[in-house]
Amino acid sequence: MTDDPTMRASDADRDRAATVLGEAFASGRLTSVEHADRLEAIYTAKTVGELVPHTKDLPQTSASGGAPATVEHQQVSAVFSKVIKRGRWIASRHTHLAATFGALIVDLSQAVLPGREITVSVSAFCAKTIVRVPPNAQVIDEVGAVFAKRQVSGGSGGDGPVIRITGRVTFGKVIVARTVTDWNLHGDA
Repeated sequence: MTDDPTMRASDADRDRAATVLGEAFASGRLTSVEHADRLEAIYTAKTVGELVPHTKDLPQTSASGGAPATVEHQQVSAVFSKVIKRGRWIASRHTHLAATFGALIVDLSQAVLPGREITVSVSAFCAKTIVRVPPNAQVIDEVGAVFAKRQVSGGSGGDGPVIRITGRVTFGKVIVARTVTDWNLHGDA
């Protein structure tokens, strides 16, 4: 970020500030409500000076690039197994979900997202893949299905993060949902 507080903030400036908030949330320095409020303020900030009050009381480890929240890619896999990833965890900008003859359940509702938009790519063969998104997320559905069931109830219209779901499901099932009741897997919630 520039030192001129009147300079217009760029998307990169906002993303750096959001990363600081994400790390603070992941380490327990911010509650989920504080994180959401500050994140909203950061993404509506017009100038660099408007970003400062929301991060000045937090460690600035993200700016150095050594923090785990700056991870660009990660993969979650399930092969002949069932894998559930939920709770507070740090998502990456590009997360690949790979499932073969199994089930993969990834809950982003409490995850720390590294920016305003993330991409989740799905590769499933004879498997079930479930992605739970935050209630206010904007979902962009670009998943292809061949001999598969596809249910996307995430919709678009929220004011939260943009989650782009891409990839392909063959002989399987992909569900993108906002609530656990959309999952049809109440025991896994």
